[in-house]
Amino acid sequence: MAGSVFDSPMYARLFPATEVGRLFTDSAEIRAMILVEGALAKAQGALGVIPEASAAAISRAAMEIQIDPGHLAEPTGQNGVCVPGLVAAFRTEMQAPEHAQYLHWGATSQDIIDTGLMLRLRQALAQMENGLRGVITPLAALAETHADLPMAARTFGQHATPTSFGAVTAAWGMPLITLTKELPALRADCLLVSLSGAAGTASALGRQAAETRARLAADLRLGDPGRGWHTDRTPILRIADWMTRTALALGKIGEDATAMVQSGIAELDLGGAGASSTMPQKQNPVAPSALVALARHTAGQTAILHGAAMPRHQRDGAAWFTEWMCLPQIVLGAGSALQVAGALCAAMTPKPKAMTAAFTGGLDMIHAEALSFALTAHMPRPEAQAAVKSACREVQETGTPLARIAARRWPDLDTATLFTPAAQMGQAPDEARAFAALARELAPT
Repeated sequence: MAGSVFDSPMYARLFPATEVGRLFTDSAEIRAMILVEGALAKAQGALGVIPEASAAAISRAAMEIQIDPGHLAEPTGQNGVCVPGLVAAFRTEMQAPEHAQYLHWGATSQDIIDTGLMLRLRQALAQMENGLRGVITPLAALAETHADLPMAARTFGQHATPTSFGAVTAAWGMPLITLTKELPALRADCLLVSLSGAAGTASALGRQAAETRARLAADLRLGDPGRGWHTDRTPILRIADWMTRTALALGKIGEDATAMVQSGIAELDLGGAGASSTMPQKQNPVAPSALVALARHTAGQTAILHGAAMPRHQRDGAAWFTEWMCLPQIVLGAGSALQVAGALCAAMTPKPKAMTAAFTGGLDMIHAEALSFALTAHMPRPEAQAAVKSACREVQETGTPLARIAARRWPDLDTATLFTPAAQMGQAPDEARAFAALARELAPT
């Protein structure tokens, strides 16, 4: 097995790395850092911090130079960071020492790495926003189409009261709408430039340090934090937490879908995948299981990331290294889950007959709560509950449906309506349609 399922050709369809995966390769990281170095030189040239001719040469070279990641292995192993080797290779490739001396002027490795990371995270968030829409759209179609399709709600794994399949899909989709709406603030608050030098004081950047940082932020279309944030990993944590909550929301779909295709229930058709190697009758819930696994994996990596978010003093190698190991897995896990969920939600369809069987096969006891409330018109609530419990015991002892027992015990009740699933769904159909309407508002114009 490969070191990561996201790097494995064999597991590429089960855990697809998607376009997000291309952002977390050595080549992508190097390209992002080179762009930051070029933008920094350009900003400093415009402000007179370095010679304008040198800034132009560095900026131009940043668009042309290609650096082999393998060439950075030795200096990265020696220095613990890749930037010293990157800067040395960049200067060599420029073949203009009079200009190359101004490369990386006043910056530190963490400035370049963190700012380059933000460029890649910005692209990842954009791709994930599209992925969210790719899940929300089919869920909204299911919610609207099946807003009035009764099914048994479950609490603690047991039948509770009637709901609708549309409401179930709406409950899957609403957290995704919330996550989508959080993105503008997340981008504004957390996609930040870093430029504060070796110990966070920006001393080597001179009196124009703040102006340079602001100019660099504007050129890269990132936010200016107005300070150094080498040891404040809040921007990284918030982005990672958002991605983790995305994976968890999709994992919830996976958990429910797995339960809904269990033997003897099979209320959901997943679209045909999931063959067993020895049991031809089976359709295993492969995609739902992948969603659950991705959610667990992402949540676990996030816990480690949080543990590393207390770096010692002004810089901490161990905390930083831990972040490098965890963060890509979180991003790839969320991106993979979005692709898997989009395909799953587009393929799944409910099985109305199986859903109806949950009502008829339970001897009507799914309507026990509704019966107890109906009886409050004739007796106090505690007495009504006790009476319905007594009726349920009779159901269990005799096998007589609760509707027949209720009609005999309380002939004045409208049992025909009371024991009709469609009449007992409460707000479920309205919630399904409300979700579909919100989803339409999110659709691109």
